[in-house]
Amino acid sequence: MPAETGSRILRLKTVLDRTGLSRSTLYRKIDRGTFPKQVRISERCIGWRESDLEKWLRNPMYYSRFDTQRDPPPGASTETS
Repeated sequence: MPAETGSRILRLKTVLDRTGLSRSTLYRKIDRGTFPKQVRISERCIGWRESDLEKWLRNPMYYSRFDTQRDPPPGASTETS
């Protein structure tokens, strides 16, 4: 059964092919919060959620992963009272 569109995990080569970014630019954008953060698949394997990549592709200039509910802005408390 094929995975639903958007629920797949994409590997680095696929992400680079779809975005046209270089590897160093991709990681620099992740550090700045202007590209979706990768997810750990296993101990030595990472990927990106296809839905997060599609969201970035729709509006890369104004994307901020801190606007999504997954990652709080730096310095924000993640504890709830």
